[in-house]
Amino acid sequence: MENKSLILQRIKKSESDSFSLAQKYYSILSAVNSLGLTKREIELIGFAAVKGNMSYANIREEFCAKYGTTGPTINNIISKLKKSGILVKDGTKVKVNPVILLNFSKDLTLEIKLTHG
Repeated sequence: MENKSLILQRIKKSESDSFSLAQKYYSILSAVNSLGLTKREIELIGFAAVKGNMSYANIREEFCAKYGTTGPTINNIISKLKKSGILVKDGTKVKVNPVILLNFSKDLTLEIKLTHG
């Protein structure tokens, strides 16, 4: 019988705001699950998670101003992320899927367990 050992690694990283924390979280989810999300897609998911949705014009305008993009780009990203289930339609609002939605105004501790075999 092979003796399996456990490797524990702890990383402490401080982020300046809720948007940055959300982006780190969704970057990790993308990497661990091989989702291949682009930087802009991660920015949009993190922004939507913090703001609550991406449906209102003022939220979209704020995203465009903050990240230097356009409305049509947002529409394309939202369409792609809805197809993959990352964003969902809740009534009239486009939101982050509740399964992967956290409160990014609080500290976050993640445990990632990758198994071999």
